[in-house]
Amino acid sequence: MDKLSAMRAFARVVEAGTFTKAADSLDVPKAQVTRLVQLLEADLKTLLLNRTTRRVSVTPDGAAYYERAVRVLEEIEELESSMSHAKLNPRGKLRVDAPSQIANLILIPALPDFCARYPDIQIDIGASDRPVDIIGENVDCVLRAGELADQSLVARRIGDMHTVACATPEYLKRFGVPQHPSDLEDGRHRVVTYFTLLPGRAATFLLQRGDERYEVNATSTVGVNDAGAMLAAGLAGLGITRIARFMAAPHLAAGSLQVVLPEWTTRVWPLYVVYPPNRHVSAKVRVFIEWAASLFDRVLKTPPGPREASGRRVAGSMP
Repeated sequence: MDKLSAMRAFARVVEAGTFTKAADSLDVPKAQVTRLVQLLEADLKTLLLNRTTRRVSVTPDGAAYYERAVRVLEEIEELESSMSHAKLNPRGKLRVDAPSQIANLILIPALPDFCARYPDIQIDIGASDRPVDIIGENVDCVLRAGELADQSLVARRIGDMHTVACATPEYLKRFGVPQHPSDLEDGRHRVVTYFTLLPGRAATFLLQRGDERYEVNATSTVGVNDAGAMLAAGLAGLGITRIARFMAAPHLAAGSLQVVLPEWTTRVWPLYVVYPPNRHVSAKVRVFIEWAASLFDRVLKTPPGPREASGRRVAGSMP
């Protein structure tokens, strides 16, 4: 029996929760993972996993063995990654997941630079707004916007996503240009919201000007569950939307959108690179994190100035 392979197979079953997911993440047949775990249990003369038709759970002996096995595997990976060739020439498959608009508008267009720097890394980009099970789906790292709910994950903050309130010139011509947040509550205006508030119900969001804060209770007739859909709704003239600045910038420059209440700021979303705990950060993950941090530091700048906020063309269409 290859003890190291058996330890890796056992650890992946614990992390993934099933033999099938563990086999998929290791890119080996499920029968091979099952056989390795069985051989490991026979060698240790103890049951490591309780198996049922629906789930796998760790026995007390299995939990103790897992904690030590993970440390051993981390030390081996640390030893391999510390070699000078691995540092200078990181290689292997890298699985990254990101929100669709961040992936499509920022990450993927910049990838030629990353691929030129690290030609031996094969990178798979998952572009989706759905929550990702980092450990269960064997994802190396993910980009996430907003406050993190899972405090067990390791996160590095790499930028802030500023949002702007926008509407089409046609919408503003028809319903008027609001001069104060309270104007959004006068019954004329509509605010496009996310599914967290049902259509037809009050949509609450916060606007701030210096030390002055105003909580808007506006009427919503359209709700969406995706940042791209929010932009599309704004461009369709369905109401006032709150859009990430990097998404709105080309439309502001083209004049198809206009910033509403430019003196007031909307929410800022922190952007993180997140990766699993209790794992050594390999060279390929480390170089991607550093590259992504540099990329988003350039792209996610401070909020627009008065000229850009007014919808006039400024130098460059991206922030």
